[in-house]
Amino acid sequence: MLHMMLNIKGSLLLSVFFLLGFSPVWAQTTPGYSLQQLIDSANHNSHLPSIRAYQVQEKMSKLKEDKIKRYPSVTLDGSYQYNFMLPQITIPAGTIGSVTTGTGATQLLPSDASKFTIGSKSTYNIGLNVYQPITQQFKLKTGLSIDETEIMLSKKEQEKTALQLQLGVEQLYYGAIITQKQTAAAKAKLELAQARMYDIQGSLLAGKTTGVSLAGLRAEIAAQDQNILKLDFQKQDYLAELARLTGLDAETLKLQEPELTSTTSHSLETYKNAAFENPDMEIARLNKWKAMLALKAAKQNNLPDFGLVAGYYVQQGSPVLPGNSPYVGLSLKWNIKDLFSNKELQNQRQFQLKQAEENIAYTKRQKDIDVEKAIRKVKQSAALIEVSEKLVSFRKEALKEQQDKQASGLDIKTALLETMSQLADAETDLYSAQLSNVLAMAELRNLSGMTKSAASDNLR
Repeated sequence: MLHMMLNIKGSLLLSVFFLLGFSPVWAQTTPGYSLQQLIDSANHNSHLPSIRAYQVQEKMSKLKEDKIKRYPSVTLDGSYQYNFMLPQITIPAGTIGSVTTGTGATQLLPSDASKFTIGSKSTYNIGLNVYQPITQQFKLKTGLSIDETEIMLSKKEQEKTALQLQLGVEQLYYGAIITQKQTAAAKAKLELAQARMYDIQGSLLAGKTTGVSLAGLRAEIAAQDQNILKLDFQKQDYLAELARLTGLDAETLKLQEPELTSTTSHSLETYKNAAFENPDMEIARLNKWKAMLALKAAKQNNLPDFGLVAGYYVQQGSPVLPGNSPYVGLSLKWNIKDLFSNKELQNQRQFQLKQAEENIAYTKRQKDIDVEKAIRKVKQSAALIEVSEKLVSFRKEALKEQQDKQASGLDIKTALLETMSQLADAETDLYSAQLSNVLAMAELRNLSGMTKSAASDNLR
């Protein structure tokens, strides 16, 4: 009776291990989100791409605003005033002089002191003024170049954000997939430990002695339970971060297995060369160009504000001024103090240029380090894949030998289960190495400024 129970238990465990070990441990029947779907969802639901897009539109609007400043400025003004008291002019007698009358008498002009009221109580004036800057055109042109540079900077920042968001999704996606496979392998080890425990308990019930420690097996089972729980927590963290980036529900988020290929449309050297044209390097170069333009604009501040003025005004209430009159003239403004303050402004812009030049050198050096690190990861994971494939092949051969022994009755079921567990573990390591290679290529693509659609993953 005991022997029959052991056979039934062993058959059930064999079925479990054929599902978890002998079959590919990453087999998944439930459909889920693919990597590209997650990336698309992140681009659609994340706020960062929208913020960058609005920043580009803001800079473009600023360029249009500054272009208007090059044209003549037209000012329309007017005023109305009611005077409760009007000024008076008193002309004393004899102010103009005197004349001799026909009788020989002297007549003062005017003969008596006279008072005249000037203006009227209600006065108004309306004026139209047109000013066309001339010397400021040079500075305005430089300002437009700065605005255009700002637009290019915003676009590069937008591109950089998209690449960072894509890489973040890829890292979380592959991390969750690897954790999922490690969980499957840990469950296989747990089943093996439980099978060994069952065999020992059966032997003890049959009155046989064994050299295996029950406490050690219990500890192994508890350790595998702990490992499975840790892996489950890690996967939950990955899915929670993915849900935050993509706007999906973490509770219902399921991942579709990636399709692993061994082809690439670019060599590693191509990625390395492209890394020095990526958004970070372009941003550093644009910042240098912007600093050069700012220095040029600071020097142009020394020019006086010279331009043409024209206009037309209408007034009523002042008898001294004409009722209406067009006018034209020149305008010159030059703040002498600016000649001294602009010197310090030029020094500031010069230091900004030096900073931009140093930043280019620093960014290039950092890219050298990051690219070499990413290429090293690709090569290391490719070497690990090759070794893992050999191990999987050997484990399959060992499983075939155990199956033959089992069929001829020369081996116990736990030995077969142990071989299956080892195969499942090797297959998990191989799959993890393949995903690590894909993730390393994703990092290399990010450094080179390429999107996922512009470069295929390389597994070798």
